[in-house]
Amino acid sequence: MKQACPYQVSSQTITDLCIVIVNYNGQRLLERLLPSIRENYLKTTHFSIEVMVVDNGSADHSVAYLKKQSWVRLIESPVNGGFAYGNNLALNKINSRYVLLLNSDTEIPAVNGKLDQLIDYLDEHERVAVITPHVLLGDGQTDMACHRGEPTPWAALTYLLGFERLFPHSRCLAQYHQGWKNRQEIHTIDACTGAAMMVRQLAIEQVGLLDERFFMYAEDIDWCRRFREAGYTVVFYPGVTVIHHKFKSGIDGNDTIIRSASRNWFYDTMLQYYDKYHGKHHPSFFRSILRLYIRIKCREPIGK
Repeated sequence: MKQACPYQVSSQTITDLCIVIVNYNGQRLLERLLPSIRENYLKTTHFSIEVMVVDNGSADHSVAYLKKQSWVRLIESPVNGGFAYGNNLALNKINSRYVLLLNSDTEIPAVNGKLDQLIDYLDEHERVAVITPHVLLGDGQTDMACHRGEPTPWAALTYLLGFERLFPHSRCLAQYHQGWKNRQEIHTIDACTGAAMMVRQLAIEQVGLLDERFFMYAEDIDWCRRFREAGYTVVFYPGVTVIHHKFKSGIDGNDTIIRSASRNWFYDTMLQYYDKYHGKHHPSFFRSILRLYIRIKCREPIGK
């Protein structure tokens, strides 16, 4: 077993892993996540770990709660600049070999392959920039956002039109979530979710931070693409699980205002990503179709 000691680079002591959590009005979520990290991971790991929480201008009692957690490093932002913005505040301050982005609505389960396995895998595979655990929803089903393909126009079209739902294991019609791959085995994917992704710091130094033009959603897909373009790979590791209470916030939450805003961000971001990578290579009418679809979806009743 490896000893629990810091790692030395250029005479500067750094930790093995920094866990970064961005919070916005999520005190109740933090009250579940932080104890799960402390009890189910920090007490058993042999690596040196730092936990950092970025509060994105919360209006609830999140900051007061976090200040009571002496083992957590708190960064207070006066504004909610978005998911990428909040994570970048932390990424500019971390001093670790790897960083684990965790959503505030996640939880580290007690019975589980330890996160140490992800660190071990990265130590053994230098060209892996990103590794994701198997992210599970509260009902035990896979959160398919942790197992994604590149959202090419064809992949996006077949997903949006529902063909992937009808043919989930098709190489042709299920490209967005790569449903033909065996989720019981370790394998490469194109992208994962920022809700739970471990990233190599040296790779971040090469490709840069998260793109803050994406306020919410797609910044994780964009980051994974940039790592792949730099010659790295993204790996799905099913032996470690993280629970994502996805339907408690954001686009699927109970607050209708937040749900509406989140849905608008989701579809606007879809168009942003298309423009950044695919707009110049496809006919303009395809963008018009995508934009029309987005307008229709954004006007649908919240419960639809």
